[in-house]
Amino acid sequence: MTLAKSLSLLLAFALVAAAPAASGDDGNRLLRVDHYVKVKSAAPGMNGQDGLIYVREVVLAGTALRGGGGEGKVVLFVHGAGTPAEVSFDVPYADYSWMAYLAKAGFDVFSMDVTGYGRSVRPPAMSDACNFPKAVQPQFVPGVIPAPCNPSRAQAITTMGSDWNDIGAVVDQLRSLRKVDKVSLVGWSQGGPRTGGYAARNPGKVARLVVLAPAYARTGPADPPNPLPTIDGSVTSQSLADFTANWDRQVGCPGQYEPAAAASVWREMLASDPVGASWGPGVRRAPSVPTWGFNQAVVTKMQTPYLMIAGAHDKQVPPDRVRELYADLGSKEKVFIDLACSSHNAMWEKNHLLLFQASLEWLRDGKVNGMSEGMLRMGY
Repeated sequence: MTLAKSLSLLLAFALVAAAPAASGDDGNRLLRVDHYVKVKSAAPGMNGQDGLIYVREVVLAGTALRGGGGEGKVVLFVHGAGTPAEVSFDVPYADYSWMAYLAKAGFDVFSMDVTGYGRSVRPPAMSDACNFPKAVQPQFVPGVIPAPCNPSRAQAITTMGSDWNDIGAVVDQLRSLRKVDKVSLVGWSQGGPRTGGYAARNPGKVARLVVLAPAYARTGPADPPNPLPTIDGSVTSQSLADFTANWDRQVGCPGQYEPAAAASVWREMLASDPVGASWGPGVRRAPSVPTWGFNQAVVTKMQTPYLMIAGAHDKQVPPDRVRELYADLGSKEKVFIDLACSSHNAMWEKNHLLLFQASLEWLRDGKVNGMSEGMLRMGY
């Protein structure tokens, strides 16, 4: 089914399968289905307009025939600040797909790209390279822009509030589609405030949380800035050189990641953004998103069961910040995992199966290694 056909069907249905064909995955009969969810945008760059949110489903054929995993078995992955969800969580390399791992255990697994990311709607301002920070614009001269230029939009294109709006649209569709009251959320990095902030505001719709390297600001703002401030770069970019340098600075042990795994991730990154892939050296674009509403005052009141994982060598969200989240969290069901030989990109590294197994235990049992509360060290 073509994307154009999907768009026409959305006039009648809020959630459609745009590519319902099965694809084999290591002989395990996994299905991958692409969905699009219609949303009334709350993003400042397209406020009030209709947009499409891309959702990928990974599920065993047998689970799909039963109409999904049922109560407690529906999981939604939400990405971080730059890398879209299908790239983050469904890497087509060896056994590195976190989504496939959970699907093989009987979960009906979905991921979503919020507005401005991956295969979801992108506000028009993202197509203007003048909205990159001034410092990075020279790499797009003269192929994309003739010279460094002033932005056409100097305020945020999307916000944490619009991200929650997108998540809410998808969660409600999954609850309706699978006839469940609650879904579990899995996030990474800025997926921490995205999933945690949403759960804090909608506790009746979220069963459990799992977050790798949750970006937590104990003293961060509670409310959105009003008005939105002027910023240098409402659109961010990442080149292969940026991607590699950022990862390499977080390597703390031999063989922490495989070059072939990194190459697979980068190929998928460019495939998720064909426009950015054709600009300058080939980049992945994302909006610069102001964050609020996930601070001490918020998390102290949260009661949702919460598993948090910190890579020992993470230099983007240092483990001490995740420990602060553990200390502040109001829920009595909470586990912190210190994951050895791991960076911010732990799901793409040598100890990824320890991470995946811990998430499976938490989502299935509400415990890791028999613990529903406490701190664990894994992989040491």
